[in-house]
Amino acid sequence: MTAAALHHTTTTSNSSSGYTNGTIAAVPVTGDRSERPANVGILAMDIYFPKTCVDQAELEKHDGASTGKYTIGLGQTKMAFVDDREDIHSICLTVVSSLMEKYGVAYTDIGRLEVGTETIVDKSKSVKSVLMQLFAESGNYEVEGIDTTNACYGGTNALFNAINWIESSSWDGRLALVVAGDLAIYSSGSARPTGGAGAVAMLIGPNAPVTIEHGVRHTHMEHLYDFYKPDLSSEFPVVDGALSVASYLKSFDTCYEGYIKKLERKLAVPHANIDEVDYFVGHSPFTKQVQKAVAHISMIDFKRDPTNERYDAVRQAYLDVPVAQSYTDKVMERAFVAVSKEIYRTKAETALYAAKQIGNMYCGSVYGGLASLLSQVSSADLLGKRITLFSYGSGSAASMFSFVVVGDTSTIARHLSIVERLASRVDVPPVDYEKVMELREKTHQLRSYTPVGSLDNLFPGTFYLEHV
Repeated sequence: MTAAALHHTTTTSNSSSGYTNGTIAAVPVTGDRSERPANVGILAMDIYFPKTCVDQAELEKHDGASTGKYTIGLGQTKMAFVDDREDIHSICLTVVSSLMEKYGVAYTDIGRLEVGTETIVDKSKSVKSVLMQLFAESGNYEVEGIDTTNACYGGTNALFNAINWIESSSWDGRLALVVAGDLAIYSSGSARPTGGAGAVAMLIGPNAPVTIEHGVRHTHMEHLYDFYKPDLSSEFPVVDGALSVASYLKSFDTCYEGYIKKLERKLAVPHANIDEVDYFVGHSPFTKQVQKAVAHISMIDFKRDPTNERYDAVRQAYLDVPVAQSYTDKVMERAFVAVSKEIYRTKAETALYAAKQIGNMYCGSVYGGLASLLSQVSSADLLGKRITLFSYGSGSAASMFSFVVVGDTSTIARHLSIVERLASRVDVPPVDYEKVMELREKTHQLRSYTPVGSLDNLFPGTFYLEHV
């Protein structure tokens, strides 16, 4: 693999983009470490998605698919994509530089940088090492952390690593950066509309407005081949769609049941259920999958407390039916989707805004959901609320965990501005989108190649490939 020359477009300055409460700085650490850092969590957040997208309704027509197959069946509105000007290195460079500039963070104040991605450019060199060029001018080369890879779960492992570092005796008082992002690209066919592209960056440190909740996290891991990439000469994965959906739901059921039991013990309440969760953010390969996950919340809550009047409509038919039957029983699934409709509307749907508009960002997916929530719900309404996340990566690895909002999130919301930024993209006709996919397939792993994509298709401040 040859090195790629990366450049970036000019960033338009905006006097209102500065961090209103001043810059975010590292915390001086003295010799006395008897007091551990408090309220460790997300201090700042940014998201990057390409300027180009394709409308899913138009793609349905172009593909000759039935009306609503992508928009209703998958729950998708648009799909982001990149041409040959961008790769995983460029999008991660873009999102990190954007966060650091918007929030006024000094590169010298970063002591750890973790990257979660499954988009591999080089079989040896990490994406994190590429990002270190952003630190060169500051002279800061003492930055721990590296890449984590396991399908869509890498970003979550990166987040856990960053939080664990700050809460450990190894912490030196500086902040951590977590980057989660991917290019989700499929061969032509039924899976292609579930693609997407984007990256999320999170600044992790103490005294954060969005803090990790301890004692409730539950993880499920097992060995299977539902989605994998054995051909390193291709961007395309091998997917067993039915197995992947079932594995997602099985992992979800295990994680939710374990999580809610731990939450029950922590809160000392009998029959803890989804009412203890204010907002739910699920990994979204396509948004309809998250709606199914919410239905499984109702299934498990029903099994734990079958007398709850919320489940009057399904009690007689499903009291003695195991949850696992729903993996193949569509009638049962639809019954619980109907029962959980209000839960989905009030607790989960807001977090799916970016996913509907971007598609699957793999490692960045669940954090794009969190960004959607923080961007759209006011700080006053979020204060004191519990946000529960479910992260899933094929193969498989999954965790359910939660944040609690303890401070002002208005600055994060203003810098994210997800609704406004998504509205500023360019819709590309499906025929041109297909040409871009053909171009990427033909030029993948080419050496001594000069990309041909138009720079007009990039947002200001975007890093791009000049030569490979």
